[in-house]
Amino acid sequence: MRDPDEATDGPTDPRVHPEESPGFGEEPDGLEDIEVSRDVTIGDASPRELQATDTAPLRGTDVAEKIADLVDGDPVARRRAALALGEGRPTEAALDALTERGLTDGDADVRQFAVEALGQLGGERAGEAAVAACDDSDPWVRAEAVVALDRIDRSEHAATIEAALDDDHHAVVRNAAVSLFKLRGEALCPVLLELSHADSERLREWAVHLLAGVDDDRAASRLEAVASDETQPKVVRSTAVRALDADAGKFRRQFSGGTENDSADLPGESALNRRPDL
Repeated sequence: MRDPDEATDGPTDPRVHPEESPGFGEEPDGLEDIEVSRDVTIGDASPRELQATDTAPLRGTDVAEKIADLVDGDPVARRRAALALGEGRPTEAALDALTERGLTDGDADVRQFAVEALGQLGGERAGEAAVAACDDSDPWVRAEAVVALDRIDRSEHAATIEAALDDDHHAVVRNAAVSLFKLRGEALCPVLLELSHADSERLREWAVHLLAGVDDDRAASRLEAVASDETQPKVVRSTAVRALDADAGKFRRQFSGGTENDSADLPGESALNRRPDL
């Protein structure tokens, strides 16, 4: 299900333990600190829709059959087909289908899965299509496009990724910041300091998390301020505390960032773009 404004879409990094969540435990404290959009819809997805990211039914089928599903299937079949096309070889037929049909589909989830698949396939054509998808009307498609560009070649597409910092949706900006941190490291400090003041608590959380990799007095001062600021949500404050305790050089060397799909449980569940099924 889609949350267009603000989603609690997973921890900031695989090393962040779930028990740090304000909602952990039988009688959790801090639930009032969790931002929940008024646009979240509760429990209206069918079991079949929830299984759209499972490409197992298409394993063993040829490209032509996947393309047929992408062209003529219902929304669930089209979503699954788009993802499945990203699991094969980057054939011209697959690239044509994903760019000409997947990225122009009226269903935003199909478009998001199509750009994710293009990121998996890689190459120049996929990169050009992902750049175009950065202008999609749906923020989660744009966010996934940044993920794809990071995966394909973050250095080559750095200008497009940097432009995404000006997007009006937190997930797009967050993905851009993570990708640029991988590329530039401590040089991203001014951007992270600015994002630590963002309206979105998710952006503030990620900004202070990434400031753990910046060995700079400005970063330390900002982290101390956030950690002691009682007006900040608990998750943001606790992330700042952990960032203060981190070794900046080790953090940068070990940072994987989560813009790749490697740690996802299923296809279509990017570590950054994962959204809850509430």
